[in-house]
Amino acid sequence: MEMKKMSVRRGDKVLVLSGKDKGKKGKVIATVPRLGRVKVEGINMIKKHAKPTRRVPQGGIREMEAEFPASRVMVICPACNKPTRVSKKVLSDQRRVRTCKKCDESLDK
Repeated sequence: MEMKKMSVRRGDKVLVLSGKDKGKKGKVIATVPRLGRVKVEGINMIKKHAKPTRRVPQGGIREMEAEFPASRVMVICPACNKPTRVSKKVLSDQRRVRTCKKCDESLDK
């Protein structure tokens, strides 16, 4: 399966563009580039029924985040604090960095 190119990375603050959580902001906790999907903290919550195990003798219903398409989120620039598209620039030392299209600041630390 082909890897999808993603402008979102783990730890980025993002804005949800569509769906039931439209307009909410959160931090990316996981990415799945092979499928082009992301998990965002507190967004797209689902309930999962867990059987009792030795580690969790109680079992019960757990609430957790579900993945959704990365195309439904937009990165929020830490410098200008606005949702933005991401461009890539090559620095003088041949390093590639993601930059904000609005303020031209680097999104990578």
